Amino acid sequence: MKTGFRFVDEVAPGIRWDAKYATWDNFTGKPVDGYLANRILGTTALCAALESAHEKAASLGFGLLLWDGYRPQRAVDRFVRWSKEPEDGRTKPRHYPNINRADMFELGYVAVRSGHSRGSTVDLTLYHLGSGELAAMGGDHDLMDSVSHHGAPGLAEAETGNRHHLRSIMEACGFAAYENEWWHYTLEDEPYPDTYFDFPITVAGRAAAP
Repeated sequence: MKTGFRFVDEVAPGIRWDAKYATWDNFTGKPVDGYLANRILGTTALCAALESAHEKAASLGFGLLLWDGYRPQRAVDRFVRWSKEPEDGRTKPRHYPNINRADMFELGYVAVRSGHSRGSTVDLTLYHLGSGELAAMGGDHDLMDSVSHHGAPGLAEAETGNRHHLRSIMEACGFAAYENEWWHYTLEDEPYPDTYFDFPITVAGRAAAP
């Protein structure tokens, strides 16, 4: 394991996860470079803060479902290459219906130097503990559209309320929101604010050194 990193499920086993970039269910339409295992990895500080968020969410009747944590730089580089490929339309209706894929960077939905690669940023949502169903949020993960912005108009009351619950939980546990994406939070006191890591998340359940 890379020093200073842990798998979130080892620290907070009650948190659910589905590492989208290790699957075919993401905006590129296939598993992304560096994601060799469907697990969520982050700094020890991120994992501890998520454990606190998990407990706070439970007090409100919610659980946490994580979609992404640490992201190898090679995955970000793959996003850049993908953005320059010809449009095939496979993921556009679901993930970027109203923009061109090449515009994702300029519009702030994808970055060439991502906070995820520093190990203390997480993409997540809420689910209802009673039913296990995902909380309505007014849009899915990686929907690159203005409806994903905090404060987006036109949402149902329940969707607005659930976004508020998630934000209040995360901010109370030391995270800062990203205004363009309701699911994206970064630890305010992150331990590696200037380091962008590139070790892969491996199938053996260990994070190999570069």
